[in-house]
Amino acid sequence: MLLQLPTENIAIQEIPINKNVKLFVKREDLIHPQISGNKYWKLFFAINNYIAENPKKPYIITFGGAFSNHISAVSAVGNLAGIPTLGIIRGEELKDEWRENPTLLFAKRNGMNLQFVTRKEYRHKEKLTEFLQKEFPDALIIPEGGTNEDAVAGVKMMLNNETKDFDYLCTAVGTGGTIAGISKYCEPNQKVIGFKAVDDDSLENKIFKLTLKKNFNLIDSAFGGYGKIKDENIRFINDFKEKYGIPLEPIYTGKMMQKVFELINEEYFPENSKILCFHTGGLQGIEGANLLLEKQNRNLII
Repeated sequence: MLLQLPTENIAIQEIPINKNVKLFVKREDLIHPQISGNKYWKLFFAINNYIAENPKKPYIITFGGAFSNHISAVSAVGNLAGIPTLGIIRGEELKDEWRENPTLLFAKRNGMNLQFVTRKEYRHKEKLTEFLQKEFPDALIIPEGGTNEDAVAGVKMMLNNETKDFDYLCTAVGTGGTIAGISKYCEPNQKVIGFKAVDDDSLENKIFKLTLKKNFNLIDSAFGGYGKIKDENIRFINDFKEKYGIPLEPIYTGKMMQKVFELINEEYFPENSKILCFHTGGLQGIEGANLLLEKQNRNLII
């Protein structure tokens, strides 16, 4: 087994706020230095089962954008296990710029081969997947973001006896795999809230297909759109780290926590509620975000 179960429970850290609710963060970002947060669990079964079944000539292929946490994590898995990996990267223009991109540079240093495709080609990932599966019949092809049934089963590991004591379970939402796992395996009395980092009207249906449950709500926390970073996001992330000692990235968890604070101030949560937010990692993305912010002469994320 390549990806191991942790020997101790992941820390749950209280965020002291002077409100009539209690707020906590489950530090999934600490599970592994390179395979961080929900990516660890979304890959857990897919990788371990595949390696067990294909010990001789394993090969892993996946998809992602320029600053993808998933691309970073899969490349780290490949490096750790000595398995060749291929990343199908959205944006043909990046083929001449990848050395300036910290995520893609990290992936290359981990041994991942990068194949850049146009954004139009990337939108038809199903066709690309069919083509790649024919060309590499023994390869493990993992979808963008890692979201599939194996991922949902892996996310179950983010829940344990300690998480049963909370009224609300909150997570950022990209492709929907993490919230699907939390929704499928949480306690019947718990309410699940997904904070959407993307403007995707199909997400609710995608999540339902993975869970066959409708015990979750989706709240927009894109703050202007996926990958958009506003000055207010930077201020919140930097203040949060200074006050509570927890780093946040600006695309997923940072925006989720900012929206949670807004909801608390609006008294969205009933009095005496216990709220648990999952820190889904992705801190590798801070470096790339700061490169873009620096070019725009804006404040950086600390």
